[in-house]
Amino acid sequence: MFFMNKFLNNPKINILRIDLLKKSIFIFLMCFALSGCSTSFNMPDWMDADLSRERAAERKAKKDGGPEGKIQDSIKLFGSDVRDTGATIGVNSLLWRASLDTISFMPLEEADPYGGIIMTEWYNNPNNPNERYKITIYILDTRLRADAVRVSLFMQQYLNGEWVNISTSDETRLQLENSILTKARQMKQE
Repeated sequence: MFFMNKFLNNPKINILRIDLLKKSIFIFLMCFALSGCSTSFNMPDWMDADLSRERAAERKAKKDGGPEGKIQDSIKLFGSDVRDTGATIGVNSLLWRASLDTISFMPLEEADPYGGIIMTEWYNNPNNPNERYKITIYILDTRLRADAVRVSLFMQQYLNGEWVNISTSDETRLQLENSILTKARQMKQE
């Protein structure tokens, strides 16, 4: 026991123990850090760069042609093997144009061709200044179908110094939807 106390209280041995402890911790940390550099673990498919490049090449091969990258990349001065398909929108372009044509007399508040929403500002009827209308058109599909367009119609009347909401008939809303669909069909035939 006496020998053990003498051994533990020896300052030279304590310095050696501290150095050994520091080196052991350093080696442990280096092994831990270097183990993160290993590539032997299996990565999920969505993180694999080579597989991602292959899938992108397959998608590109399936395309019908058309421009890629920036507009400047597809411009060629003397002929081109790339057919310009024009800008695409997220909804049926015929329904979009027919909707804008149908409500062209009203001021637009918002028109989002990617989301398929057209909103007008309040429009005062020149024949009856105590009435105003607001229309929101939702284009719900990329195909020309009867259920691909929805119209919300709002009407207010000026009573006792303030605008009051008045319900509109479903018949008026359906007439507006049918008018848009008829114009879109006519545009398709032209």
